[in-house]
Amino acid sequence: MTLSKNTQIIKSNKLVNYLALFTSTGTIFCCALPALLVSIGAGAALSSLISIFPELVILSVYKTQIFIGAFIMLIISGMMQYRSRSLPCPADKEQADSCMRTRKVSMIIYFASVGIFIVGLLFAIIIPFFMET
Repeated sequence: MTLSKNTQIIKSNKLVNYLALFTSTGTIFCCALPALLVSIGAGAALSSLISIFPELVILSVYKTQIFIGAFIMLIISGMMQYRSRSLPCPADKEQADSCMRTRKVSMIIYFASVGIFIVGLLFAIIIPFFMET
């Protein structure tokens, strides 16, 4: 595999990680944030938030699709992280440092995305499931 091919894989990995972060953040806005505000007794803050951003209601209607999309992006991102973990970095000291820094940032973004997804899943699906029974 050539160096330019490795660079392309690392760049596409970074893009997928940012997309996973974006979709995971969508789970927070659609479901976890409203549930958190209601659970701490800030219903008035939630109603004013919805009056400013009425799109939150639309997002909550499609929460299943949002969670499925976020899960798919996290799976793709995880596979790309696994695939690129052993790619060689350039021999040049500056480029090698940049390569390692990019890998670390990419892993941080990925695990932050997973954490955000889990928080959203907890508030939107798991807790309401146990509250119903």
